Amino acid sequence: MSEIKGKLGNLEKFKYPLLILIIGVLLMLLPSGSKTSTDTQDKDDAFQQILSSTEGVGEARVIVSESGVVVVCRGADNAKVRLDIIRAIGSYTGFSSDKITVLKFAD
Repeated sequence: MSEIKGKLGNLEKFKYPLLILIIGVLLMLLPSGSKTSTDTQDKDDAFQQILSSTEGVGEARVIVSESGVVVVCRGADNAKVRLDIIRAIGSYTGFSSDKITVLKFAD
């Protein structure tokens, strides 16, 4: 019986670090706020509306993924328009210019 009390006494000494460890593990197991397909679709739609209303862009379609952005628009043959699109998307998403592709609509 005294052995059990001695072992419980040792556990008593570590109860706070064990409690913190258990809470930490539980927090790590909670689901994170990952992106959903509707979040991505909303971002795509917002880009399309903003770019389509920008001078020289014309009609635009946008796809945003975790690795980059693709824009297809009527004004993509104009270098200034392409640069404006790349800068706008880069400033909002944080993607560098090598992760943003701007293509012209097929006629």
